[in-house]
Amino acid sequence: MRDKIQSLANLTAIRRRLRRAGRRVVLTNGCFDLLHPGHVEYLEKAKRFGDALVVALNSDRSVRALKGAGRPIMPQCARAELLAGLAAVDYVVIFNGARATAVMRALEPDVYVKGGDYTLATLDADERCVLEACGTTIKLVKLKKGYSTSSIVERIKRTA
Repeated sequence: MRDKIQSLANLTAIRRRLRRAGRRVVLTNGCFDLLHPGHVEYLEKAKRFGDALVVALNSDRSVRALKGAGRPIMPQCARAELLAGLAAVDYVVIFNGARATAVMRALEPDVYVKGGDYTLATLDADERCVLEACGTTIKLVKLKKGYSTSSIVERIKRTA
């Protein structure tokens, strides 16, 4: 399982080998703060678009910047291990920025997947520009209703 968690440098070399073998690489990214059934279904759907699924995981610092104080709930090492334990996930890479542009640029994925709460118009403009320059196909997948980390956190706060 730990061999699925890679540095960006190692993953770039792995990507080159996958490309030479004619394998399609799918990339997605996110915080995955409290792993729930919505995440599992989303990642399984993402994997269907290619041969190897890479999850770019927001670091603790970037989750705090995006979600605010008190987040993440789970530290990045725990979140990476949980993701690596899923059958659909082939590799996990942790990144520090608010956006995954450096990962996208380095890996040049064949397919990039984002949840259906996004549209092509609402994807980050810099990320979309990098993906288009790489010739990456962008796929939006429907999310499982009733699951969101933020809503789970709010429910816990109300019942505590």
